[in-house]
Amino acid sequence: MDIDTICRAAVALGASDIHLKANLPPLVRVNGDILPIPKAPRMPAELVGKMAWDVMSPIQRELFKESNDLDMAYQVKDLGRFRVNAFRQRGVIGMVLRLIPSDVKTLDELMLPRTLKRVAEAQRGLVLLTGATGSGKSTTLAALIEEINRTQQSHILTIEDPIEFTFRDKRSVINQREVGTDTKSFLAALRSALRQDPDVILVGELRDKDTMEIALSAAETGHLVLATLHTINATEALERIVGFFEPHHQAQIRNVLSGVLVSIISQRLVPKKGGGRVAAIEVLYNQGAITECITDGFRTKEIPDLIRKGVSQYGTQTFDQSLFWSYQKGLIELDEMMRYSSNPDDLQLRMNGIADEDWVEPT
Repeated sequence: MDIDTICRAAVALGASDIHLKANLPPLVRVNGDILPIPKAPRMPAELVGKMAWDVMSPIQRELFKESNDLDMAYQVKDLGRFRVNAFRQRGVIGMVLRLIPSDVKTLDELMLPRTLKRVAEAQRGLVLLTGATGSGKSTTLAALIEEINRTQQSHILTIEDPIEFTFRDKRSVINQREVGTDTKSFLAALRSALRQDPDVILVGELRDKDTMEIALSAAETGHLVLATLHTINATEALERIVGFFEPHHQAQIRNVLSGVLVSIISQRLVPKKGGGRVAAIEVLYNQGAITECITDGFRTKEIPDLIRKGVSQYGTQTFDQSLFWSYQKGLIELDEMMRYSSNPDDLQLRMNGIADEDWVEPT
């Protein structure tokens, strides 16, 4: 069994991810659960290692020898692209592959809130997408880029590790740069980006203080910057950004954030009735009292309540509101709604009819 055969079997099963581990059969994630590919044999360590080696370029092999960890992309002919992470565990090589859909879906096709179109209309500032690994951040980010591509005459520059979705120029011109292939690092690419006349900059991930600093500077100087963070919600994202910096700089960073932040979009994927998954979305817009809470670090804890109350006025929404609306539409089961809720007790009150206008979905 070779890696292309495994990839084809995984796609046929509707898998989102493939796990290759020594002495186990190939495993796939389907609707959130990890299962073996039916009738697939166990793979010895040597076979998994050979598969990893076969998908790497000579340069990537040298990088892997140095770090024992490597991100890359892999194309299976007539099937699609996969994001690949190869790594060592207990002295042998393992791999995880994630299928990258061949077509970039629109915001509507993903059933994302209509309010997100406002993000694509922003001319400058910082937009953050947050969520756990596998929560669909890259898919939503691609949909936002495609919305800009479809509606605006802009220069869009992406910096990714690796490139996942590939875009075709429509009204916009898009240049995609891959870390390790087209540029040395996120930091190096961001530094040069400002000399490449971009209107929109997509940064695959803000990983440290230096990249965050340049991203904030780019947003301050009139660019729209979209990026991801591995945090679970808007409040945690704000604390993560501020935490990149030394204590004596944090008040200044909060002031900068209050001026340049456009939105924080956080998401979770929830099992959908009949199979598949649907996104539960928290949306923060930097407006009204939320701006004051960003500036004043002692008021960060007020933000979730302000998000909940801003549905009709600002277009914000909490995870629980998103889950509640998906349940009302018949997209998810009651037990899944409660399982993914941030505050199940509060959500139960809404189910008992103790609700107010904040829980009415905007039309």
